[in-house]
Amino acid sequence: MTDQAHLDIDYVARLARLDLTAAEKEKLGTQLDAILEHFEALKAVDVSGVEPTAHAHAVENVWREGDSAGPVYGPEILAAMAPESRDNQVVVPKVVE
Repeated sequence: MTDQAHLDIDYVARLARLDLTAAEKEKLGTQLDAILEHFEALKAVDVSGVEPTAHAHAVENVWREGDSAGPVYGPEILAAMAPESRDNQVVVPKVVE
């Protein structure tokens, strides 16, 4: 394992507040090298024509029976429901200084 890998492992361990032994650093360094080798192999894969996706499978909302839009209230009615309102917005106590 190179000195650079030791430095990276020490840095990451410090960020994570981990106290690693020399044996653990050596093992993690070997594992990190293997992971980086896999990334290099993935760079060689031709992905032209493959659309980027956020999920591996199609994600759709699942609606239950009765899940539908209800009545729409105007700002005046909603302001009247609120304990306090200003400029069509509900006023709440400040929680962050």
